[in-house]
Amino acid sequence: MKKGIIAIIILIVLGVIIGGWYVRTNNMLVDMKGQATKQWANVESSYQRRSDLIGNLVKTVQGAADFERETLTDVIEARAKATSTTIDANNLTAAQLAEFQQAQTGLSSALSRLLVTVERYPELKANQNFLELQSQLEGTENRINVERNRFNDLAGEYNIKIKQIPTNIIASLANFDEMALFASNPGAENAPDVNFDFE
Repeated sequence: MKKGIIAIIILIVLGVIIGGWYVRTNNMLVDMKGQATKQWANVESSYQRRSDLIGNLVKTVQGAADFERETLTDVIEARAKATSTTIDANNLTAAQLAEFQQAQTGLSSALSRLLVTVERYPELKANQNFLELQSQLEGTENRINVERNRFNDLAGEYNIKIKQIPTNIIASLANFDEMALFASNPGAENAPDVNFDFE
């Protein structure tokens, strides 16, 4: 009789230990995923800031230069595409992230063409509003890079943790899926070809 009671007590203690470990590990994974998801919102906020600034930049450029319509149209269309591509941070897949990144890259490319083409207009380069907007855009691009790196750090730590033993058991039971990370664009490892020949 006493052996049966001891066995039951041991089982109860083991159940409490295992249950406590499950709860602590689950809460840790929820926190890690939540931090990465919150950081994703910071990434989106930085992209939104760039989108808002681009509208002001386009208006300034239109007002100050007899500007090529094609370049402005490209920027406006790329901005519209970039802002229409959204992702649910709680269901962040590699395919969704690639689509989002492609739209943002298109906007970056169009914006770069706009800023290079502006070199033809000395009166625009001297315009204080334009210079301030250009400076704001440069700062925003830096913020975007910082926020993406922070997201990759947090999501990367989470991805590692859900694969570690024994945490991977709980991650599997509680459906904690891997989060997609930002990757460089194809060809980004090559130095850009800068050409200032406007003829």
